[in-house]
Amino acid sequence: MPDIIDHAVQAGLIATEPQSRAVLARLRYKSTDPFAVQAIFPAAASLDGAEVRWTFGRDLLAEGLLGPAGDGDVHAWPCGPRHTMLEFHAADGMAMVRFASADLRRFLASAYLVVPRGAEPRFLDVDADLAALLREA
Repeated sequence: MPDIIDHAVQAGLIATEPQSRAVLARLRYKSTDPFAVQAIFPAAASLDGAEVRWTFGRDLLAEGLLGPAGDGDVHAWPCGPRHTMLEFHAADGMAMVRFASADLRRFLASAYLVVPRGAEPRFLDVDADLAALLREA
């Protein structure tokens, strides 16, 4: 049975309005996908009224606490001493979200208890993943 870490976190959705909008987001980590984390935003935070999930590297989140990180659809960087920004890019737009760095550190600490940094390959099930890919083909 996979270990799953699911943390509720307060996030500030940066908008074109003068103030950011607070949303309750979730950060999720699963031992069955040891290199990735998910940021899950409620339907109320999206333009189309559907829950939004972004999956990106656990290392990207850790690196973004210390300095600019990411070169694809997700970028992260420190924003002052207490916050970290995550920027998400999609075909139909982008979103910037501010998190308390302490919340991200607590989440990562919990994830590292489940799968220590550097031990990720031991948690991969290559045979199951390959079988799933072949079933989808």
